[in-house]
Amino acid sequence: MGENSRKVIVGLDIGTTKIACFVGIKNEHGKIEILSMGRSESLGVSKGVVSNIEKTIQSIVQAVSLTQERVHGSLKINNVNVGIAGQHIKSLQTRGMYTRKNAIGEISQKDIDALIEDMYSLVMSPGEEIVTVLPQEYIVDGEQGIKDPRGMAGVRLEANFHIITGHVSNVTNIRTCVERAGLMVNDIILEPVASADAVLSDEEKEAGVVLVDIGGGTTDIAVFYDGLIRHTAVIPFGGNVITEDIRNGCKIMLRHAELLKVRFGSALVKESKEHEIVCIPGLRGKDSKEISLTTLAGIIQARMEEIIELVQVEIRNSGVANKIIGGIVITGGGAQLKHLPQLFEFVTGMDARIGYPTEHLANSNRIENIGSPMYATGIGLVLKGFQKLDDQEGYDVVSNTSDIRQHTNPRKRGSFFQEVLSKRLTGIANIFKEDDDE
Repeated sequence: MGENSRKVIVGLDIGTTKIACFVGIKNEHGKIEILSMGRSESLGVSKGVVSNIEKTIQSIVQAVSLTQERVHGSLKINNVNVGIAGQHIKSLQTRGMYTRKNAIGEISQKDIDALIEDMYSLVMSPGEEIVTVLPQEYIVDGEQGIKDPRGMAGVRLEANFHIITGHVSNVTNIRTCVERAGLMVNDIILEPVASADAVLSDEEKEAGVVLVDIGGGTTDIAVFYDGLIRHTAVIPFGGNVITEDIRNGCKIMLRHAELLKVRFGSALVKESKEHEIVCIPGLRGKDSKEISLTTLAGIIQARMEEIIELVQVEIRNSGVANKIIGGIVITGGGAQLKHLPQLFEFVTGMDARIGYPTEHLANSNRIENIGSPMYATGIGLVLKGFQKLDDQEGYDVVSNTSDIRQHTNPRKRGSFFQEVLSKRLTGIANIFKEDDDE
C-alpha cells in the first residue's frame, strides 16, 4: 500500500515561541509514523493566546508550507487538528445522561456520541464555550465503574465528564487564523491532553501520573489516574519568563539571554561550578559582559521553583494527589533545561523524568530531532486524530478535492508556495489524495 492511499492526519501546534505542523500516517503494522514536519517562529501569540491575527497567519502559512514541501508531491494538506492552551482554559467535572430510544440491542458508539454531543449543549458562563468533552467512567442502568459500555445491554447511559472550557474570543481567534491561512479545522484539542498521548504510557496513566508541559508562554498540566484524566490546568508561566528573568538579572539583550538559557542553563545551582564564566558581547563601544554560570543557574532555579510550586497546587486540586505512583513526566521545550528532573524531585518529593514524544511512534528517523520534548504537543495532536478515526464508525478522512497537479508538480512547487506566502489564501490540509495521472 502506497503512502498516498493511507489515512493521514495533520497536527498544528500554535505555540508562543513556535508554530509546528506534523503529518502522520499509519504504517503497515498499524504504528504511527511522522512523514513530515515544518516549523516557524511564532510572531503573534502571547502566553498561548493569539495577540496578532496577521502575524499568526503568516507563521502558520510558513510552517505548513515547509511541511508540504517535505511530503510526497501528490499529497495536499487541508484539514488540521489544532492545539489550544492559555490561561483562559478551565476545566470542570459533571455528569450527563442519555436514554436510548431502542431498548433492544447493544450500546453502540453512536449512543456514546449522542451522549457526548448532549454535553456540548450545556449552558456556560457568558463569554465561555466548551472546547472538549472527555468521558470518564460510564454508568449503564445504574451499574457504575464501566470504562467502555459498547456491546452492553441497557437503556439509560450515563457518564462522568471532564469538560474543558475557554473564552469564546480566544477560541474564535484560533479558528480565524487557521481558516484564513487556507486550512480547515478538523478538531480543537487541549494541548496537555495531546502531549500526554505522545509521552505517557498506558501503564503510567493507570498507575497515576502528572504531565507537566513547559512551553514558551504557559505550563500545561494534566493529571491521570486509573487510566482516566482527572484534572487539567494551565499556569501562565513558561520558558519565556525565565528568559526575561535572565535578561533583567544579567542586564543583557533578550536574544543573548535565550542563548544563555539554552546552551548553559541549569535548574540547579549546586550542579554549576563557580569558576565557569560565559562572556557576552557588549553593545557597540562597550566592553563585553562576564556572567557566572552559578549566577545564571540561580536565576533559573528561583523561577522554576515558583513554577513547580504552582504545579504542586494543581496536583492537590486534582483530588488524587495521594494516589499518584507514576510520578511526574516533564515535556515541552522547557523540559530541555539541564537538571530539571532533579529539581522537580527535590521540590515535590515525587519521581520525575523527561517525556519524549516517541512513546507511541514507529521509526521516524527521516525527520531530524523529531524526538525532542518541544514537539510533544504537535505529535500528540496527530495521535489524537488517529484515536478519533479508530473510535468513530465510518469516519472518512478522504475527500474529493479538485485537481491538485497544479499545486504538487515538483517543477512548480517553489513558485506555488511563494504565492501561498504572499496571498495566504490557498488551502493546504490533512486530507490526502493520490494524483492518478502521475
